[in-house]
Amino acid sequence: MFRKSRLVLKYLKNKWFGLAIGFYLISGIYLLYITYSTPFLNIELEKINDNWTITDSYYKNWASKHQIVPGDIVLYVDNVKISNLSYISFDSAIRAAKEITIQKSDGRIVFIKIKNLDIPQQFYYLLIIPACYYFLTLFITIYLYSKRINQKLTNLLILFILSVSLAYVSIGASGRLDSIGMIINRSSLLLCLVILLLFLKKYFLFLDIKWLFLKNIRNFFILPFFAFIMSVFSIFYPSINPILSELILWLFFLLILLNLGILIVGFFKYKSSHLKLLLMSIIIPFLPFLFLYALPQILVNEQLLSADICSLFLLLIPFSFIFTQLTERIFDMEYFISRLRYYFNFSFGFTIWLLIGLYLFADLSVSHMTEIFFFAFLSLMALFYIKERIDYRKRKILFSTKGDYIHRLYTTVESIGRVVKIEDLLEKFVQEVVVQLEMESVYVLTYDFQTHQVTLTNKSKEYTQHQIDEVLVERLGLGDIKKTDHFYIAFIHQDVNYKRILVVDHNKTIYLKDEELLWLELLLLYLNNFIENTKMVEELLNQLKHMKEADNRQLPWLNKLLWLRFEEEKYQLAQELHDTILQEQLHIAREMDVLMHTKEKEEIPSKLIKLHEHMIISLNDLRGYCENLKPPLLDTLGLNAALEKLIQKIHKRANFVLIYTIDRLYLEDERLNLMIYRLFQELLNNALKHSYANTVEIHLLGTEEGFQILYSDDGVGCNIDDILLADSMGIQGMQERVQAFNGKFALDSKVGEGMTIRIQVSETQHTNPYTYKTLTRPTYMIRG
Repeated sequence: MFRKSRLVLKYLKNKWFGLAIGFYLISGIYLLYITYSTPFLNIELEKINDNWTITDSYYKNWASKHQIVPGDIVLYVDNVKISNLSYISFDSAIRAAKEITIQKSDGRIVFIKIKNLDIPQQFYYLLIIPACYYFLTLFITIYLYSKRINQKLTNLLILFILSVSLAYVSIGASGRLDSIGMIINRSSLLLCLVILLLFLKKYFLFLDIKWLFLKNIRNFFILPFFAFIMSVFSIFYPSINPILSELILWLFFLLILLNLGILIVGFFKYKSSHLKLLLMSIIIPFLPFLFLYALPQILVNEQLLSADICSLFLLLIPFSFIFTQLTERIFDMEYFISRLRYYFNFSFGFTIWLLIGLYLFADLSVSHMTEIFFFAFLSLMALFYIKERIDYRKRKILFSTKGDYIHRLYTTVESIGRVVKIEDLLEKFVQEVVVQLEMESVYVLTYDFQTHQVTLTNKSKEYTQHQIDEVLVERLGLGDIKKTDHFYIAFIHQDVNYKRILVVDHNKTIYLKDEELLWLELLLLYLNNFIENTKMVEELLNQLKHMKEADNRQLPWLNKLLWLRFEEEKYQLAQELHDTILQEQLHIAREMDVLMHTKEKEEIPSKLIKLHEHMIISLNDLRGYCENLKPPLLDTLGLNAALEKLIQKIHKRANFVLIYTIDRLYLEDERLNLMIYRLFQELLNNALKHSYANTVEIHLLGTEEGFQILYSDDGVGCNIDDILLADSMGIQGMQERVQAFNGKFALDSKVGEGMTIRIQVSETQHTNPYTYKTLTRPTYMIRG
């Protein structure tokens, strides 16, 4: 019996997602069907002289349209005499109906037939919006489960999202006093908050924050179980429904306060930005429901806003959790938070101003004002976002080249940056200044410090020496632009012998605006850097040319650089061998020496066996070093076999799940195979030593022009600036390997959020595209 119970629990543990989704689909579709089947009315009644008399109508516009006023007597609801309705004695309201028959004060009998679209508010708030939210939650849940990031947290997040969705979707069916709808609504309302408590505990541990609060949270699952049992009991005794609803609201209120209290105390104690985001994602959605519906309903049996309107805020909870808690970076969260705050300020201010105007000039109910607020606020938020995206995409149309100085600077720098000779660089620069500033007389002058002569490098126009103020030219510094009677003079570049000056002839008719002067100043700074870099390249090319003419094999500085690099590599290898293999060999030698002089002959065989084992281990380590220096399988069986062997070695030492993909590549440059192997070796060793991850993914994927390597883990992460400065994880070495083949190396990591590395290398420049081929791509998962 015990064994069968364990098998059942194991089955449920493995199949929980399927069971949860199955229950979610069945119950959700049923709840939406019940909501659609009968329009929601919520007409309040009072029994006067044995007649059920209307006292108030929730949808006043609809009641006014059908001339339903307080004092009318309700006779039949859906062809059932009102006194025969099971719930009327304790609820005193018509919750939902397709047909009602009423008696007017003058004795007339009026028959009213109701359709869903007759009351748009209930149709959208209780059916359309919940249905959209229901299916969107389903898609997000499947996405989260497929990612399997931080599995324990993700599982709790999935259950939380599903329970919040069921609590929201069941409002319509519960409001119609459907038995299953009330059971699901009350149970899921408490269940989502208990799951939230458990999530908070796990999340504190994930952030390495000490949990100072409730120890055994699982005991709180008694509350949703109690709500379930009592809701089932209320089917047979419906008179307890009002008391039970009040009790559930009280429990809901207390659980919310408990969750918020834990987050507030945790935030003020640990000052964690993660807890701040989490706190905001709970407070903002729950405050309207708490203080505009739940608390007034508990205290005075009234509500400032109805549950269907207040519940709209609850839609923010699951999605804010997704955006703040996923360790995989779906998008830049900080950027979107800043943009949303920016949109919120403008939208909220204008919406409040609009409501003030409507309040002063139009007679609208509180519910209509609330609907207008939501519609205007959300529409403005969406409008600002869409406008920003469209403005960015259409920036070349909205901002002409003449007025868009940032765009002009970008295109100019991109144009002159392609030139490799200083003379061509200056000529291209002059052309760009002529085009962008729309001035014809633009020249570059060279000032000689020894002769104090100013010469014109462009011979298209003659200048006399007295036209240029030599003192002004000599004093001109980096970034300076001076205006004279005839010219704008700007500093370009200076070396030991010469200073180069830009001269723009304005002829007292054309004057540059401040934006154009700023554009020119920034461009001159770029040009100065371009010239310096071009000079260094030219010097290097000249040295190489002289080396070739002198038939020298290598430049002295290059020889020194390579020698230092080789010595550094040898030192690192010697240090590793000294700390590992050599220490093992010294230990074995000392043990052999002791064994040679021992007088206890009977212990010699057992000690020899141990020494032999130590020698075998030492030899295996030495073999590992040799394989790292020169992978034997790489030359004999190829890259794929060498990588498979490397991954199997890592698997024996790893305690994480390793997911990998290895495409079969055909590369013309055989050196790329060794580079790929070294990159895999470094990435996996880093994962072993530094990541502390649960899951590591590494993929070698073929592209049309070469290959790419994608690495990611869910480990502790790090600060990018720190590792680039310290180079403690071999990042600089990997960058140098990739850049040596003109590849791209991108790293993304934050403390506590894992690490992602993307490497892309193209072989286009020396590989025929038709010689490349990618075979079927198998994906493997190894559990450490």
